[in-house]
Amino acid sequence: MTTTTAPRTVTTLPDPQLAPLMRVYAEAVAAKRRQLMLGAALFAVALALAVVGAEVEPATFWAKIGNFTSYFSRLAHLDNGASVLSDPAEWFWGLRKWSLLIGETLLIAYVGTATGALLAFCLCFLSSPRLMPLAWVRAATRRVLEFGRTVPEIVFALIFVVAFGLGPLPGVLAIAIHTTGALGKLFAEVVDNIDPNPVEGVRSSGGTWFAQVRFGVVPQVLSNFVSYSLLRFEINVRGAAVMGFVGAGGIGEELITAIRKFFYADVSAILLLIMACVVVIDLVSERVRHRLLAMERG
Repeated sequence: MTTTTAPRTVTTLPDPQLAPLMRVYAEAVAAKRRQLMLGAALFAVALALAVVGAEVEPATFWAKIGNFTSYFSRLAHLDNGASVLSDPAEWFWGLRKWSLLIGETLLIAYVGTATGALLAFCLCFLSSPRLMPLAWVRAATRRVLEFGRTVPEIVFALIFVVAFGLGPLPGVLAIAIHTTGALGKLFAEVVDNIDPNPVEGVRSSGGTWFAQVRFGVVPQVLSNFVSYSLLRFEINVRGAAVMGFVGAGGIGEELITAIRKFFYADVSAILLLIMACVVVIDLVSERVRHRLLAMERG
C-alpha cells in the first residue's frame, strides 16, 4: 500500500508587502558591496605604499633570481664539484662537532623555555582581571610581558653578549625573557576563559588569593599551559640556532662561520641537521600536546 503526500505549497507575500522588503534587502547587499570595494581599495593603496616604502622592485627580483637558485645549487655540491650525495662522509665530516653544538642549542632552548614558562606562570595570574582586582598591578604586569615579547630575541642576545661575553648564557637569558612575554600573554588568555565557579567556591569558603589560584584555577589551565610551553619550546629551538649568529652559543656560530667563508657543503649539512632535529621535536611535542588535550576533554 502506497501513501501519497500532498505537495507543499509555498506561500508568497503580495507584491505590495514584498516590495519594501526587497528594497531593504537590495540596499543591504549594496552596502555590503560598497564596504567590500572600499576595503579592497584601501588594501590596494596600503600594499602600493608598502611596496614603494620598502623599495620592492620586481624587475630587480626577476633579474637576480638566478643568484638565489644558483646558491642552492652550490649547497648541493662539495668543494671538488661533486654532488654531496656522492661522498656523505666528506659532506658530514664535522658530524661529531656539529652534534655537540646542536645539543648545546637544545639545552639553551630548554633552559630558556623552562625559565620563561615558570616566570610566565607566576605573572599571568597577576595580569588577569578575573583574579587580580588591583588595576595598577594588572597594568604593570601586562607592560612587563609586552616588553618581553616585543623586543626580538636577537636584540636581547646582543645586549647580553656585551654584558656577559660570548657563550650560551646570553642565549638562555634572551630566550627566557622573550618566552616570558609570549607565554605570559597566552597563559593570561587561558586564565581569562576559565570556569569561575571553582574560584568562587574556594573564595566563599574563606580561601586566600593563593588558595583560589592553586585549587580553583591551576587544575583548569595546567594542561593548556604545558601544551603552550611545548609549542614554545619548538619555536625556541629554531630561535636558539639563530642566537649563535651574535655569539650566544649553539650551532648558529658554526653556521654563520660556514656562510661567511662560503663553505657551501658545510652550510647544507648543518641546515639538514637542524631541520632533522626540529622535525623530531615537532613530532614528539605534537603527540604529547594532543595527548594532553585528549586527557583534558576526557
